[in-house]
Amino acid sequence: MSGNRIVLNGKILTIDPLRYTPAGIPALNLTLVHNSRQVEAGMEREVECEVQVVAIGELAQQAARCKVEDGIRIQGFLARKSRKSTQLVLHANKIELLEI
Repeated sequence: MSGNRIVLNGKILTIDPLRYTPAGIPALNLTLVHNSRQVEAGMEREVECEVQVVAIGELAQQAARCKVEDGIRIQGFLARKSRKSTQLVLHANKIELLEI
């Protein structure tokens, strides 16, 4: 099974300082807050969520230039936060700054 692709728009709620993995690869964690109206079972509903995001490599360096309240679109995939965790994290493959 290979279907695991997420596209999510939102605002940056928190952004951690750029860090480096033991292998020397840049990494950055941020929290994205999303608000929208979606249709489910024929009815419109408000959707609000906070999603943990991780960016690695060149994308982490790009994301480090963003700031809290910036609107962004993230494309990526979901994975466990760690081997022993069941918590999901959105791993970014592409980040676009949005004009809000």
